[in-house]
Amino acid sequence: MLAVLAAPVLLVQGVGQAGVVPGAGAVERTDVAIVLGAGLRPDGSPSTFLRRRLDAAADLYARGTVRAVLVSGDHSSADYDEPTAMRDWLVDLGVPAEQIVRDHAGLDTHDTCVRAHDVFGARRAVVLTQDYHLRRAVFSCRAAGIDTVGLGVSAASVEPVKAVVYRVREVPASAKAAWDAVVGRAPVHPGSPEPGLRDALAGI
Repeated sequence: MLAVLAAPVLLVQGVGQAGVVPGAGAVERTDVAIVLGAGLRPDGSPSTFLRRRLDAAADLYARGTVRAVLVSGDHSSADYDEPTAMRDWLVDLGVPAEQIVRDHAGLDTHDTCVRAHDVFGARRAVVLTQDYHLRRAVFSCRAAGIDTVGLGVSAASVEPVKAVVYRVREVPASAKAAWDAVVGRAPVHPGSPEPGLRDALAGI
């Protein structure tokens, strides 16, 4: 019974590990960096974890490794807009606004990956997130049909208890990711195809 319960978690982690690269220098030139949302501060700016993801995306753009950045997060209310905060942070780091595409319905990792493929047309990407979450993110994006590698950023936390919780949470989250992939769960907001990423890539 334990083996049956563990199998989907091991599958997700194993498939994801196969796509993990050791550092920015090991990322081959690809179309787009996908940055997953990670919360905002009370002032509306990106959280510490999210800033690290965005900083890594800006570095990849500056290196010429990626041609565009897809920022995907929660914009479920008028006063909580992750994608716009993410875009503004990247612009401040020197990424041209026209090379940044916002996904306002990236409510979780699975939704982000499916929408990146189905709505925005992503086919090759590097996904950026903290190392504990990276394998699941790579798995979900590959399952969505995107040729994906993953670049991890620091998960060091000023709140050690949260760091432990996040890692423990990956076990049920990985099992859910496997189930979502098997059943082909549609995103909460499937959406019609949008030209933003295509236009950004055409502009380079």
